[in-house]
Amino acid sequence: MNDFITYLEFKKIDIRVGKIISAEINKSLHKPSIVLKIDFGKDIGIKKSSAQLIKNYSLNKLIDKQIAAVVNFQPKQIGNLISEVLVLGFPDDDNEPILIGPDKKVFNGGRLY
Repeated sequence: MNDFITYLEFKKIDIRVGKIISAEINKSLHKPSIVLKIDFGKDIGIKKSSAQLIKNYSLNKLIDKQIAAVVNFQPKQIGNLISEVLVLGFPDDDNEPILIGPDKKVFNGGRLY
């Protein structure tokens, strides 16, 4: 891997922690996904995202889960939804996403450093 970035370039990516406050299945897409409403605290507020999490998460397991997301991407149209943030995860053995988040509760809106 030779595509190095500078620390200043990394700092442009605003990765924050938020708590999932609602999760609903969106079956209108080619590959069904879950629409998340995520609370990033008072400065950022509540944002929506669409993620293909159905293989690894039930809706009730997602509620109150703290996750990491990029909050300064330009909003993106995904089917009938505008996704405002990009939730972050790693692929499992089947290349399905596993969300990342803190292993202890932290305040919503905290920035990754």
